[in-house]
Amino acid sequence: MKTLTPLQNFIFQFGGCLLICGLFLRILNLTSLGTWIYSIGTIAFAAMQIISRYEGPSFIIRRLRRQQIIGALLLILSGALMMAQDFRWIFTRNQWVVCLMVAAILEVYTAFRIPAELKKEGN
Repeated sequence: MKTLTPLQNFIFQFGGCLLICGLFLRILNLTSLGTWIYSIGTIAFAAMQIISRYEGPSFIIRRLRRQQIIGALLLILSGALMMAQDFRWIFTRNQWVVCLMVAAILEVYTAFRIPAELKKEGN
C-alpha cells in the first residue's frame, strides 16, 4: 500500500474525527450543523482513502480496495442524503441511515481484512 504523507495522514484522521462528531450531532439533533460537519469530514476521509493506492500483485487486496472505495463513496452519498432530508428535496425520511450502515459495514470489514492480507503477502 502506498503510505500517506504526514499531512495526508492528518487530513485522514481529522476527517474521521469530523465524520464521527458530525454523525453524533446529527443523531442527537443537537445542531443543524451536524450534517455539514459530517459531509466535510466524509469528503476529507474518502479523499485520503482513495489517494492511498495498492500496486501489488494480490487480487484479494485489489478487491478489498475496491470495496473500501465503494464504502467511501457511500459515506459521501449518505451525507448528500442527509442534506436532501434537511432541505426537504427528494427524500424526507431516513434513507441516509441505510446507506451509512452499508458503508460502515464495508469500511469495518476492509479495515480488518486489508492489514491481514498485507501481512500474509509480506510473509
